[in-house]
Parts: sequence; C-alpha cells; structure tokens
Amino acid sequence: MNSDEHERVAQELESLIRDTQATIERAEIHGLDQTSPKDFQALLDIVDSAVKQQREHTQAMLD
Repeated sequence: MNSDEHERVAQELESLIRDTQATIERAEIHGLDQTSPKDFQALLDIVDSAVKQQREHTQAMLD
C-alpha cells in the first residue's frame, strides 16, 4: 500500500470508530450494556480492533 491508501484506510477506520462509539453510548443509555453484555462487548471489541488497525496504518503512512 502507498501512503495515500494507508491514509484512506485510517480515515475509514476513524469513521467506524466514531460510529461504533456513538452506538456504544446509545446502548449504555438504554441499558443494553447490562441486558446484552455479549453484544455490548462485541461493540467494544470492534472499537479496540479498529483503533489498533488505525494505528498500524498511520504508522505505515508515516514510515
């Protein structure tokens, strides 16, 4: 991948992170973190994975 491709992927991951964080906030408001802990954990896992991937692409872009 070239620098521009890494940047595009990092931006797409940023969008995914923001959208998933918004979903997490809504889930917490409605108590789904308590009633559906597995689904809530899956959302947290998505954010964690996306942040790690974004970091990798950002680092590759800077190298």
